[in-house]
Amino acid sequence: MEELKPLDIEKRSFGIIDKELKEKNIILPADRENIIKRVIHASADFEYADTMYFSNGAAERAKELLLSGCIIVTDTNMAFSGINKKTLTELGCEAYCFMNDEGIAESSKKTGKTRAYLSMHHAVKLFKGKKVMFVSGNAPTALIALKEIYDEKTYRPDFIIGVPVGFVNVVEAKEMIMETDIPCIINKGRKGGSNIAAAIVNALMYELKRVV
Repeated sequence: MEELKPLDIEKRSFGIIDKELKEKNIILPADRENIIKRVIHASADFEYADTMYFSNGAAERAKELLLSGCIIVTDTNMAFSGINKKTLTELGCEAYCFMNDEGIAESSKKTGKTRAYLSMHHAVKLFKGKKVMFVSGNAPTALIALKEIYDEKTYRPDFIIGVPVGFVNVVEAKEMIMETDIPCIINKGRKGGSNIAAAIVNALMYELKRVV
């Protein structure tokens, strides 16, 4: 077995992805190519080439937010941990996850609402008036909360990355967001996960790092 350095492994992995996409006759749109490839890299699943949904101008809008020094709110600590903090800091952005917040945990016990649902409401109140990118990689209830807030017409999320994984309310929650005019990147269907959510954020940031 050949011993390779981390960067060499990544380079070779993307070379394999390029080769297999070509063999499958899959041509990715230029504005989405790096994002989808990084998602495939994180999952080894080429189905993402067909299931990733981008609202009109989504990639550019997301990068504009990152360049403006936006706040990122995740629905899991795993997604939070997976975001490259060095690149995030270089862009002047901040990331938060409120899933372990004691107040939210207590409120979850009292109300029966999930911590992810309550985290989104908390973030909206805390960061109202600021530019925020919401990133959901696990809990469809995070997307449901954002849709409810949007429907109240008191707040419109700047951007949503919605890739929760699972079987209950996952597909429906994603479709709810896709039906709005909120700029978003969604993976249709059941697949997703916190690693996918972090991969999308990182792909967007890495594109900017090459430009800035």
